[in-house]
Amino acid sequence: MRILFVCTGNTCRSPMAEALLKDKMPDAEVQSAGIFAGENQRANQKAVEALGEYQITMNHSSQPVTEKILHWADIILTMTTQHKQSLIMEYPNFQDKYFTLKEYVSEADKIVWNKLKKAYAEYEEKRSLFIQKNQHKLDNTLLDQKLEKHLNDDLQKIKQLEANLINYDISDPFGGELRIYQETLTEMDKYIDLLQKKLTK
Repeated sequence: MRILFVCTGNTCRSPMAEALLKDKMPDAEVQSAGIFAGENQRANQKAVEALGEYQITMNHSSQPVTEKILHWADIILTMTTQHKQSLIMEYPNFQDKYFTLKEYVSEADKIVWNKLKKAYAEYEEKRSLFIQKNQHKLDNTLLDQKLEKHLNDDLQKIKQLEANLINYDISDPFGGELRIYQETLTEMDKYIDLLQKKLTK
C-alpha cells in the first residue's frame, strides 16, 4: 500500500505524518506533498523539534502535488477537508483515493461524502454546459452574474452537505510556538496509530 499525505506547503503537517508512519511501519511506502508546496524546502524547524521529542529524526524536502505522485499513491490522506476538496476540484480523476486522515480511520462520514462527490460532479457539469452555451452571447461580467444565479441552488446544496460533515481537520500549527506543534503532533499520533492498525489488519 503506497500512502501519500497531503497538506498545504508540505513543511509541517504532512511531513510529520509521513515521519510518524515510517517510524511505526518502517517497511511502508510513504511520501508527502503539498497543494501549494515549493520544491526542496526543508521541514519547519519546530516540526523537526517536536518529532525529536519522539526520538524521530526527519530529513525532508518538500514537493508539490503532481499527477505523477497521485498515480503513484494507492491512497491519498489529506490533513483537512479543504485539502481534499482542492484535490477533488483540481485532480478529479483520482477522487476515489482521497480521504482526510481522520475520515479514513474513522469511516463515519461516508454517506455525506458520497452525496458531496455527486453534487460536485453535477455542479461542474452544469457550470461547463452553461458556459459553453452562453460564452459567445454574453460579456464576461454578465456571464458571471447569470452563472452565479444559475448555480445558486446547487451551491446551497453543496454548502448544506458540507455543513453536515464532521470536522476532520488536523489543526495547522504553522506560525505557532513549539507547544502548538507538539499539540498537533500528539493529535496526529493518535490517528497514525489507528491508520497503522487499519493497514496491518
